[in-house]
Amino acid sequence: MSQINYLEINPLPKDWERRIRKVLKELKNFYPKKSSNFTLVLTNKEKIQEYNQRFLNRNFPTNVLSFRGEGNYLGDILVSVEKAKEEASFYQLPLEDYLIMLVIHGFLHLLDYDHEKGLYAPWLMLKNEVKLCERFCINKEKILNFLRRREYMPAKLAVNVDHVATVREARKTYYPDPVYAAVLAELGGADGIVVHLRLDRRHIKERDVKLIKEIIKVKLILEMSLDKALIEFAKTVKPYQVTLVPEKVEEVTTEGGLELDGRVEEVKAVVKELNKGGIKVSLFLNPEEKVLELAKKTGAQIVELHTGKYAEALEENERIKELERLERASFWAKELGFIVHAGHGLNYENIMPVAALPTIEEFSIGHSIIGRAIMVGIKEAVKEMKELIIRSREGK
Repeated sequence: MSQINYLEINPLPKDWERRIRKVLKELKNFYPKKSSNFTLVLTNKEKIQEYNQRFLNRNFPTNVLSFRGEGNYLGDILVSVEKAKEEASFYQLPLEDYLIMLVIHGFLHLLDYDHEKGLYAPWLMLKNEVKLCERFCINKEKILNFLRRREYMPAKLAVNVDHVATVREARKTYYPDPVYAAVLAELGGADGIVVHLRLDRRHIKERDVKLIKEIIKVKLILEMSLDKALIEFAKTVKPYQVTLVPEKVEEVTTEGGLELDGRVEEVKAVVKELNKGGIKVSLFLNPEEKVLELAKKTGAQIVELHTGKYAEALEENERIKELERLERASFWAKELGFIVHAGHGLNYENIMPVAALPTIEEFSIGHSIIGRAIMVGIKEAVKEMKELIIRSREGK
């Protein structure tokens, strides 16, 4: 018999629990494995983060986890009620139905559906989620619209404030302050703030990184090379994410993706060290299949595809060729299990075609936004870029 357990949280309202128990009972009979029992564990953000770290090496709270059982025992579904409340509020969805949607999502994982593996896996997962939510949810229209939109939800925007510091360092003064710029970018809708702490400290300084980490509420992404001193600094500051990039002191900007051929073990050791410190790791890579396969061996959780060649393409046929290359690489990266980001050279004129790619979850953009901000202000510049990304997935 399937059951509900509570782990360090108070029970749900009685009518909610009765409804969820009914869903659990019917889910068992909805698929061929009728003899299989499973357990729903309702918990908080802290506990689900603990399980996410222990079993999946992902040190952050998620909404739902599934763990397969053996024999006639199908497994366990863990749902963070605390995380579900946050997300339901953000998406303006009824919490009770949102909880049921998460239970269904976890149940499908127990049946071996996996939206993170294979080209058509997200479609298959979604098809079954829609079928089950249509049956069990009360506010069907809201939930089904959310589900159908989720696979093609707008990508996030991480704003790089390096070039605010570039202007400051041109006069070696104390203004303009990239910390203030980070706050304004957040107010404009940025989902994250990016800073590149270079070996020559040409713009961003340690002081900037520390203060931005303390002040912003969105995630901080620290770009850096595989320098030992920088690794130690990152472990001290503990940004949400470190993006490992290649670096030449004489370069104007990053010239390409991280070279992994012959360096997998070196990068793997750095990834492991940063992960141990509770930091997610992204690798900045050229959009090539071979490179992505090597990246998989490093244990990194995220890849950021280098969009430079797409951004710099002058002819339309060349731009289309590079867009198709990014598209293939993003699908391949997703199939390998990576969270897929992209960035470099993206601006207000070229963002929409690449932002329409459903497999890319986040874009890192800096120079064009700061350039636009000179004219309209940072808050407005970020808002304009975010709107273009949203529109690209709405087909407008």
